[in-house]
Amino acid sequence: MSYQALYRVWRPQSFIDVVGQEHVTKTLQNALVQEKISHAYLFSGPRGTGKTSAAKILAKAVNCEKSPVSEPCNECSACLGITDGSIPDVIEIDAASNNGVEEIRDIRDKVKYAPNVVKYKVYIVDEVHMLSIGAFNALLKTLEEPPQHVIFILATTEPHKIPLTIISRCQRFDFKRITPQDIVRRMKLIVEETNVQCDDKALHIIARAAEGGMRDALSLLDQAISFSDEAVTTEDALTVTGSVSQSLLNQLAHSLIEKNVASALETVGELLSQGKDPVRFIEDFILYYRDMLLFKAAPNLEETFERVMLDQEFQVLSDKTSAERIYQLIDILNKTQQEMRWTNHPRIFLEVAIVKLTQIETKEYEGDAPSSGEVQQLLAKVNQLESEIKHLKENGITSKQDTGQAASQPKTQRGTRKGFQAPVGRINEVLKQATKQDLQQVKSHWGQLITKLVQNQMRSQAALLNDAEPVAASDSNVIIKFKYELHCQMAMENSRFVEVVSGIIGENTNRTTSIIGVPEDQWLSIRESFIQEQQNDPDQTNEPQVEDPIIAEAKKLFGSELVEIKD
Repeated sequence: MSYQALYRVWRPQSFIDVVGQEHVTKTLQNALVQEKISHAYLFSGPRGTGKTSAAKILAKAVNCEKSPVSEPCNECSACLGITDGSIPDVIEIDAASNNGVEEIRDIRDKVKYAPNVVKYKVYIVDEVHMLSIGAFNALLKTLEEPPQHVIFILATTEPHKIPLTIISRCQRFDFKRITPQDIVRRMKLIVEETNVQCDDKALHIIARAAEGGMRDALSLLDQAISFSDEAVTTEDALTVTGSVSQSLLNQLAHSLIEKNVASALETVGELLSQGKDPVRFIEDFILYYRDMLLFKAAPNLEETFERVMLDQEFQVLSDKTSAERIYQLIDILNKTQQEMRWTNHPRIFLEVAIVKLTQIETKEYEGDAPSSGEVQQLLAKVNQLESEIKHLKENGITSKQDTGQAASQPKTQRGTRKGFQAPVGRINEVLKQATKQDLQQVKSHWGQLITKLVQNQMRSQAALLNDAEPVAASDSNVIIKFKYELHCQMAMENSRFVEVVSGIIGENTNRTTSIIGVPEDQWLSIRESFIQEQQNDPDQTNEPQVEDPIIAEAKKLFGSELVEIKD
């Protein structure tokens, strides 16, 4: 065959020809000049991005007669021999067909022999992820400590399938997808060198259809050149790639905005009559609206567009379509694309989706949003209410207990947004009436209280009392101190818990009793403040019978029967 495909003729022979991988080529060039060449490399990335080409260029550069150089000269016998494959010291292995243990053992046995012609023996293993586990294990030791004259270059499109023990022994370089702009520049150079007439829009269509692969782009260009008569036109590129022209996409988008079902279905029918694949059309339409959304968000990032070439009609349609509507359009198109994969009649799903797209209603929220002045007024009212509620709680106005109605059940204590706040006023009233005898009576039945809670299938509630204890009691109230504020808030906000605990304490003491919860840190400050007030008040002669917190902690640690109190 005298004719060679474009991607073979224009395969890069120098690092400067590798398109879109400057982060890889620059690193390799610096390593070559500084003579810091590794014994093993791993090139990973999508198909057609230059992995194998970069591996061959690296093999030529390390063996070039003018080395150390950043680029192979492509003129010496070593470079020319590696290019045409006549030098046996550069071995290319296809791991997809040579993936067994025996092939790798053969490499391991031959790797110790010195190269015949050039300085380094280079093994280029393509699609290395296809090797079996046994083959990887056979390669491990050789890959880690090969002879000084051997370099391994592994290439793969699926690095996640390679064992970490292999990856850790290599310098890894990740090749990225080539941008459409870089692909177009490379194709322009090729068509100029080959004297082929080609429309710029056709090159952009081919570049976007290649999905970041230079080899795919050159194959499509080769096909478009063969398909065209004298010059590659936009229609030729659309036919070869199976894409939909942007004018038809603009026409369909306009029909959706106008809610013209007949026009939209007519456009779809025209596309399908041209042999377009419904699944490919849905994908193009999703990318069309994706680019429209990006254009609305960042108009200057034209290089990020996947499908659209910016023109006047597209900009007008973008101004007429809200972002909320684009979200709905993409959502419907995406669901339709998933459903079309499992049907034998994709055209029906496509037509149903088009009808849905013409009937969706976009909700407009801008008119319902309150003004900034109204928001400030609402915030001011909320802050005022919060300060009033805090003031009421600090003064103990939370339930009917303060008015002397001992028999009534107190309201559940609530935590504010900043944490639980104990009712200081109620606690002070209880402390004024508290006696040591009432407290000892409650403490003597504390174990029975927890047991009864467990028997009543309230194990989680009983757990809240593990780090709690009664610290003061009067005829009708008991103050329970909780070690943690969160436990106190959970207990006091549970009306069922408050009711059951109050009932059990009342049964044990033969009187109606209500409970008041207080966190430990708040209890210490409340008790100290109360004592100071009593000492400063000449009318108060009796100091409240409140157990000292140090004594309470000692009883909790050693038991009340072992603690002796001496004044």
